[in-house]
Amino acid sequence: MRYEVVLFDLYGTLIDIRTDEQAAQPWQELWEFLDATGAHYDDAAHLKASFEQLNAVNVQEARKGAEHPDWVEPDVLPVFQRLYAAGGSMASPQLAAKAAWVFRKASTSKFGLYPGALQMLGKLREAGIRTVLASNAQACYTRPEIEATGLSKALDRIVISSEEGMRKPSPKFFLRALEYEYTTPDRALMVGNEEQCDIQGAASAGIDGVYLHTAISRQDDPEICKQAVLSLEGADYDALTSFVLSE
Repeated sequence: MRYEVVLFDLYGTLIDIRTDEQAAQPWQELWEFLDATGAHYDDAAHLKASFEQLNAVNVQEARKGAEHPDWVEPDVLPVFQRLYAAGGSMASPQLAAKAAWVFRKASTSKFGLYPGALQMLGKLREAGIRTVLASNAQACYTRPEIEATGLSKALDRIVISSEEGMRKPSPKFFLRALEYEYTTPDRALMVGNEEQCDIQGAASAGIDGVYLHTAISRQDDPEICKQAVLSLEGADYDALTSFVLSE
């Protein structure tokens, strides 16, 4: 077979999800959790304003001097730790992670694997193909979700942008994932639902791409991506598997 490693995007490719971090409820639940664990703010609105200010500084520090600032991915977990400090308390990384998870759960209205995701990954692994997650995400949100869905056992490796300090569409992100697998771009395939981040980003690293046009693809993304070696409507894992195993 041509491909020995298949890289997968996560949200919109393996997981169907809807989140709203601007809604009032996530900030209210985070405020209640912080207040109960030692960090005090007047109300949820003041907490949100503090978070946004601390996060802006975190992003600015991480991206300072970068050639491509938009390709830098700062980890948001330290922001939750700094929220505790600003609220008059101290927090371990473990407590900050719990706070982040409270916020994530409260901001999520829909969550679950696309039907057949685990079966598809199993078929590829049975054929001797390594399956690797290559996701733009925050690990403090994503790691628990990967565990909850069973993806942690279905994937051979998990590469998350916040842990690498870089994000798609940077070619370095894709190449980093391949370095972990000791393989080369011509032996890899990227599967994702965003034209720029997933398909064009992979192509910039010399990697073929399969495009899944799903409900949470970007609104300005096309139904068919001309740069992809295969474009599919929705999470059509049967067609994806047939393509990979026939190459």
